[in-house]
Amino acid sequence: MERIKAAFARDGAKLIPFVTVGDPSLEATADVVVAMAEAGADLVELGIPYSDPVADGPIIQASSQRALERGTRLADVFGVVRRIRAKSEVPLVLFTYCNPVYRYGLERFMREAAEAGADGVLMPDLPPEEAAELRAEAQRFGLAVIFLVAPTTSDARIALIGEATGGFLYLVAALGVTGVRSEVAANLEGYLRRVRAQTSKPLAVGFGVSTPEQATQIAALGAEAVVVGSALVDRIGRWSHEADLPAKIGAFVGDLKRGVLQARTEGASDLRKI
Repeated sequence: MERIKAAFARDGAKLIPFVTVGDPSLEATADVVVAMAEAGADLVELGIPYSDPVADGPIIQASSQRALERGTRLADVFGVVRRIRAKSEVPLVLFTYCNPVYRYGLERFMREAAEAGADGVLMPDLPPEEAAELRAEAQRFGLAVIFLVAPTTSDARIALIGEATGGFLYLVAALGVTGVRSEVAANLEGYLRRVRAQTSKPLAVGFGVSTPEQATQIAALGAEAVVVGSALVDRIGRWSHEADLPAKIGAFVGDLKRGVLQARTEGASDLRKI
């Protein structure tokens, strides 16, 4: 959790890339994440493969299925975290669902995640009203529990979720599942302002961010972080057999990071002044 706090304490908007652990391999995942960190990623989301990822679109679903078919299990995910942690201090957030965590055992999951070097967990199917036990176990092991809001979330519920979330608040940019989109949602600025009025937690915008130009747009609207998933997972899938996969993904992450930083020179909104 402390690494997440330190990342958001630094100046400028943050870039949070997403990868599926085990696609194309456990070793490749670790190497790709280290390359991402070296290219400027401020935090990284590690997707835990799951057979029913309801919040994910076809690109990440296919990636998750490939990882499962290669035999990736939770213990392997923690092994990848340890490999990354041996080379990098980039904050790592585990993106998963309730079923794998509770089947593995709540206390066991949190303990092993923390021992491996993870910093937080994000579960899109976990509402804060049902998360008391999980939050207590996470806190016991020093892990942040990150919650999500959507454009349809009421102001009162945004305030509740903003109070409950740890590290940052994840804003789903548009209704639906994850996936590559051609443009930023037209109502995003108003949505950001509405959420900012209810919480002082850092705001990370994801779902559909695909290009450096979109990353610039979102950071310029005042988001503290931009999350990019499907665009990266798609490239990892297409380049999975190439020896320079980590370098190629690192180069794309570098482009995304420059896009995020470009917002500063273009005069990003300061939503905290609302």
